[in-house]
Amino acid sequence: MKIAVFTDIYAPWSDGGIAASVKAQKDELEKLGHEVTIFCPGFQPHEKNVIVVPSFKHLKINGAVLARSPKKIVEYIHSVAPSLSEYDLVHVHYEAGCSIAGVMLAQEYGLPVVQTMHGREDMAIALNVSHPWKYLVATVLNGLHKKYLSHPIKVKKDKFQAPTRARAKMWELMVNQANQADVVITPSKHFAYKVEHYGVEKPIEVVSNGVADELVQEEFAERQLEDGAVLKMIWNSRLSKEKRVMPFLQAVAMLRRPYLVYMYGEGNQYRKAQRFAKRHGLKIKFYGKRKRDKIIERMKEAHLGIMASYNFDTQGMTLLEAEATGLPVMFCDPEMMEVVPAGSYVIAGGPEAAAMAIALENLSAEQVAKMSRKMLKHRAEVLQPVQAQKLLKVYKNVVRKNRQ
Repeated sequence: MKIAVFTDIYAPWSDGGIAASVKAQKDELEKLGHEVTIFCPGFQPHEKNVIVVPSFKHLKINGAVLARSPKKIVEYIHSVAPSLSEYDLVHVHYEAGCSIAGVMLAQEYGLPVVQTMHGREDMAIALNVSHPWKYLVATVLNGLHKKYLSHPIKVKKDKFQAPTRARAKMWELMVNQANQADVVITPSKHFAYKVEHYGVEKPIEVVSNGVADELVQEEFAERQLEDGAVLKMIWNSRLSKEKRVMPFLQAVAMLRRPYLVYMYGEGNQYRKAQRFAKRHGLKIKFYGKRKRDKIIERMKEAHLGIMASYNFDTQGMTLLEAEATGLPVMFCDPEMMEVVPAGSYVIAGGPEAAAMAIALENLSAEQVAKMSRKMLKHRAEVLQPVQAQKLLKVYKNVVRKNRQ
């Protein structure tokens, strides 16, 4: 099959999360003999079959390069890329400029569209935009999206996931993007339920993100924590408001047991986190952005992976990579229980720093060993080859229906 992938976030320029997932999908599909072309914003690609679309040189969001307008992207692709009529389908991974252009081109060439819904854009606005501007920013983004793709679905604020007008606007953007597709993919059942609640009318398939198997080919040992020994934790997410890095650091500051935190990633609270750690004398090593193989290597010596986000993540590559390496995890959000096997995690009693501190303080050596055994037993389930077969099934079905 020939697959055109449009994503506003991709691996060489953005580490982890959606970027790592899309990269792993591309590599696995190519191993299976399919041709995958990535269309994305960024600069100086060093990878085969990646076409960089017009992008803002200095404008970034959470470290990711921002694509220019969908119209400019469509014009550019018409001028430099092979005709999309040669492709079997278009797979879209986001809701911004490049992804919108992918939908527009698919409609132009009569190609079926697969849309993966990865993120909670409503929460991104709620957490990252200051209070007076939330509704204005959401309205502007919604209006720009509506300029290129139709918005028949209207979302009003409610008590479920859209308690403000700003968040309702972002749900409206997300569901109208999804309804342009022939089939919608979500990485988890709980997110599928939410997008369906707000008006996604197209068929929804749940296909997990996957971990590249070449990153985790070696055998991983069961984690052992001796009583009274240093609890080694690893943070492998953005250092940002939506990932709730500061509440986690506040929890760490409450710990009385010996600990060490390996902190990987960048984000809008990186410097704030560093200052807090220094001011409170926390035993944290900040590494910033690193390649995935270096992070996986560090996971081998950690006892616990950390995910502090709440009502934000639809799945979380942090949890999948932990499972692939046999690393137990702690999280706050009960919805994440869907993502990893029962018995492989400790869940905080709430999103508050104090609740996380209690969970970490009470973690025993016996728990660590039991959780690690459970992760190791199920690790193959999250590898990309397994998920790629599910993805191919979705592709084949949508292409067959399009040709009928």
